[in-house]
Amino acid sequence: MTAPRQVLPGATYLVTRRCAQRQFLLRPSPVTNGVFLYLLAVAASRFGVRVHAYCVLSNHFHLVVTDPEARLPAFEQYLDSLVARALNASLGRWESFWSPASYSAVTLPGPEDVVAKAAYVLANPVAAGLVRRGRDWPGLWSDPRHIGCGAIEVERPAVFFRAGGSMPERIQLELTTPPGFVTPGDFREQLLAALSAREGEAALELSSEGRAFLGGKRVLAQSSARFPAAVEPRRKLNPKVAGRDKWKRIEALGRLREFLLAYREAWAALKAGFRDAIFPAGTYWLRVAHGVPCHPV
Repeated sequence: MTAPRQVLPGATYLVTRRCAQRQFLLRPSPVTNGVFLYLLAVAASRFGVRVHAYCVLSNHFHLVVTDPEARLPAFEQYLDSLVARALNASLGRWESFWSPASYSAVTLPGPEDVVAKAAYVLANPVAAGLVRRGRDWPGLWSDPRHIGCGAIEVERPAVFFRAGGSMPERIQLELTTPPGFVTPGDFREQLLAALSAREGEAALELSSEGRAFLGGKRVLAQSSARFPAAVEPRRKLNPKVAGRDKWKRIEALGRLREFLLAYREAWAALKAGFRDAIFPAGTYWLRVAHGVPCHPV
């Protein structure tokens, strides 16, 4: 049994989900790009999630989002399930699309952490040795220059979705400013500077190893059935909080520990027959599915 997630309103996260067997099931293509962008826009609108940055690589995706209404698990379940069904249909597949492990949601305590992780997301194609600049990535990649510049309109893809069905024909998606920034320009400038630094570091590291970038054309030529040749490290750390400030990170981890202890106590009381056991703020599944009482945030 996995530990319960603490889902609090207004939290900002780095969200990651990986494809089954690390296969290139999200390989850039007009269909993949169109389906994912459309469903991201629909899911964000439906669950009130604010999107700050995204990058969809061939075998995983990253999002940086804020969850004002504490509905991140529902947002992720909706997005992941429909992406899997739509892209499996387009590829003629029936097998599992996503890795058996659930999505990762790392809490970002402060504005500097949001900038750092958004830059990490957008520099991912460079760090992976795929393209020289993030903006050269042929898949979905959110351009920081578009933050705070209004919504884009995304059309419903022709594949999988029935014309005249319940899904909207058009939906809007906006790159918004995270909490803690005075203006969109403030966040935009900090992110562009951090991204440039990360891309430069990644390019230097690749060069020092005697390797060259794969390039967009070769990425597009890859089969969706392939997977990376390099073996992925096992038993890596699975952080719940990412913070540059040591004391903010310790404080956030302390709050998470208090949540888990309070949750276990309430769960033990509930199993013992005490039906009025009050769960800590941030309890998600038992609150949504079974209506257990929770402390206010």
